[in-house]
Amino acid sequence: MSDESKTESKCPNCEKLEKRVAELEARVAELLQRLDLNSANSSKPPSSDPPWRRPMSSKTRSGKKPGGQPGHPGAFRQRLPLERVKRIVDYIPATCGHCQASLAEQDGSAPRETSWHQVAELPDALAEITEHRGHQRTCSCCGKVTRAEIPTAVREHCTGPKLAASLSYLGGCLHASKRALQEVCETLFDVPLSLGTLSKLDADTSAALEAPHAEAIVAVRAAPVKNVDETGWSKKGKLCWLWVAATTQVAAFAIHAKRGKAGFKNLLGKAVVGIVCSDRWGVYAKLPFDQRQICWAHLQRDFQKYKELGGDARKLGNAGLRTVKTLFEIWNEWNEKPTGRSKLQGELLEPALALSRALERGRDGPDKKVRRFCNRLLKDYGALWTFADVAGVEPTNNHAERCLRPAVMWRKRSFGNHSEDGCRFTERLLTAVQTLRLQKRPVLEYLKSAVLNHRMGKNVPSLLPA
Repeated sequence: MSDESKTESKCPNCEKLEKRVAELEARVAELLQRLDLNSANSSKPPSSDPPWRRPMSSKTRSGKKPGGQPGHPGAFRQRLPLERVKRIVDYIPATCGHCQASLAEQDGSAPRETSWHQVAELPDALAEITEHRGHQRTCSCCGKVTRAEIPTAVREHCTGPKLAASLSYLGGCLHASKRALQEVCETLFDVPLSLGTLSKLDADTSAALEAPHAEAIVAVRAAPVKNVDETGWSKKGKLCWLWVAATTQVAAFAIHAKRGKAGFKNLLGKAVVGIVCSDRWGVYAKLPFDQRQICWAHLQRDFQKYKELGGDARKLGNAGLRTVKTLFEIWNEWNEKPTGRSKLQGELLEPALALSRALERGRDGPDKKVRRFCNRLLKDYGALWTFADVAGVEPTNNHAERCLRPAVMWRKRSFGNHSEDGCRFTERLLTAVQTLRLQKRPVLEYLKSAVLNHRMGKNVPSLLPA
């Protein structure tokens, strides 16, 4: 055999090794790419970025000292009304500060406005304890003993509605875990409660919020525009999903075992009404274009990811980021001074065409991942621009993500729920808290009223705006 024929033929083992090396190199490249994922180039939340890897701000330093700058409106202590004041301490001058004359005999002078300084302090015991006693008496005629029973309605609860609502507030608004609530109740309120009692209080609050939660679900289903998102949740260690649908004034939460079609229908019903703003998760792709708005903030992170990959992907990433920058500049300017929809649509025409051309080039390029991304986005292209045609639609899904963020923080501390009843409590309390915050209504006062009315058999106040 000649030397030339030897070089042309390859050893089968060498071919296997070369193939294996290529597979491992591709795997290493993929793992390195995952290590570089952060909140700027993926759907990971900003809290997942370690401090040493967070990107520096693109803003140029002003050179000014941190804090309030000269000329800014100051924040002053609010004077609480007189009905909140329990004790008044008066300071009366004895001598004139100018001539040192006695002021004791000048009490009849015209009163002037007093200065004030209020000091807030907690009472020695925050919780008032009421002890109900059932007495017994012996009849002098027959000698029998008669006992007075404590009413069943009293014995059903060991905490009043205000304390129960306050604990729910600490859990739903401040994301405290059960053991943290137990510690707060014992150390701050001086009322030791077991974990089982706290769970019963959750059940009480959950029952009180059942009807308002159902109203909120009906409201978001009927809304002409809503932002929808979902995140992982845990029920007894098993993965399930926490869904949210939010309008400008109502946020409704629902926990479901599935992230797909079943979970989506559980939240918005079988026949979806109105426009849904969301990310590009597959379940939303079933909606027609005129009922969808794809989130541009998610797309911005996708384009940033492709920019960082280099090669042909970099070209797509740069083109996409240019479109995103132009789009938000046009939208923000138009949103500050709305003119006509036709003007907005006309200004968006050029960036829309530029992005379309970039996606078509990426679809025909050599990079497999880029081709797949471009194909999917071109199929959904009509759902990118709904915000330009319909009033009330935003180009991002940030509203739903902001509503969902407190739930994520709660999940990190409490690790989800352990029962179906716990899931119902979570979705109802989150619905009440976030809806009241959107309407700028006091959360604690509503929870007090809801628990009290439920215990008295009355209708619980509605969460919907009047």
